[in-house]
Amino acid sequence: MRIDLISEHASPLAAIGGADSGGQNVHVAELARALGERGHHVTVYTRRDDSALPDRVRTGPGVTVEHVPAGPASSVPKDMLLPYIPEFGDHLAQRWLAEPPDVVHAHFWMSGLAAHRGAHGTGIPVLQTFHALGIVKRRHQGVSDPSPPSRLRLEAGLARDAALIVATCSDEVSELAALGVPAQRVAVVPCGVDLDRFTPNGPRATRGSQHRILSLGRLVERKGVETTLRALPEVPGAELVIAGGGDAIADAELARLAALAQAYGVRDRVHLVGQISRADVPALLRSADVVVSVPWYEPFGMVPLEAMACGVPVVASAVGGHLDTVLDGRTGALVPPRDPAALAQRLRELLADPSRLAAIGSAAATRARSRYGWGRVASETELLYRRVLAGAETPVATVPGGRS
Repeated sequence: MRIDLISEHASPLAAIGGADSGGQNVHVAELARALGERGHHVTVYTRRDDSALPDRVRTGPGVTVEHVPAGPASSVPKDMLLPYIPEFGDHLAQRWLAEPPDVVHAHFWMSGLAAHRGAHGTGIPVLQTFHALGIVKRRHQGVSDPSPPSRLRLEAGLARDAALIVATCSDEVSELAALGVPAQRVAVVPCGVDLDRFTPNGPRATRGSQHRILSLGRLVERKGVETTLRALPEVPGAELVIAGGGDAIADAELARLAALAQAYGVRDRVHLVGQISRADVPALLRSADVVVSVPWYEPFGMVPLEAMACGVPVVASAVGGHLDTVLDGRTGALVPPRDPAALAQRLRELLADPSRLAAIGSAAATRARSRYGWGRVASETELLYRRVLAGAETPVATVPGGRS
């Protein structure tokens, strides 16, 4: 098949860790790679944000990334990209007149707008993965939500017009149902994990004798690192390593977290290591006794899955994709978001029982390997493409990340 993936702000070539670069970048890059390895011809369209970028970059067997001229050839925050989406869509329309794909898969809501504009009148089916729903973001961020005011209305239209919505977790199905989207128009295929890179065996970052709690990811307030800092005074004998950074927003958050650590009396047990390279992530994960991921909300959450694949127990907030990936008491622990007391209690329980910690880590690695490899994710996604092309009704799928 000729498969075009649209990812307007999240380039598969971008460095991970900035305010607008994270799980979606990894998802698109790995899905494209895995589909290419299955023999498909995949083009990923992403916005040109640097004038020095080539028009096209071949990234692997069957996979090309194409940089679309839409707006200035410079970095623009994703919440300010909407005015340039028509230009993006017009570029797609021109490309698809010459080389129409069999199927288009849009990632994020603005990618969906561009894809539908480009595919208008062609009969090319457009599948939609939102990665984050505006209604959820608005619920948690309120007046601080920087999304364009029209986002909720436009997302509802995309949910109505897409050939199929490919959700990343079962919680998203419930959110879509509340918006009036029929269950038969949604299928669940989660994000995956690179099982060659993230394994229990391999190098470990150096560490001391204290228990190590690790927080890894983008440094924005909604990721809930403050909750972990507030829990730390009630977890004696443990250090907290906070990894992330790489832009002005993250730098400001790092400074805020450092001040909070001082205020909570734990600055001597908190290590702010800044941004680390993607290549160094597995070793850092393996060095931890527990990985904590407690955002206010989370469309999927790739860090817990990567930790699990490394055999490290996860304590995660009971939101979004965490509800699918982390089995409470078996592969980790789930706690209410923004509840430092509950987090501290679960951390104390886990760190006090090394044998249980080891058993949970082993079960976590088994779950990640059996359900979340990118090969399986690509296979299930390909099946959805074929069903859409065949005009078959697609029931809600919970593959490969169900809660069994």
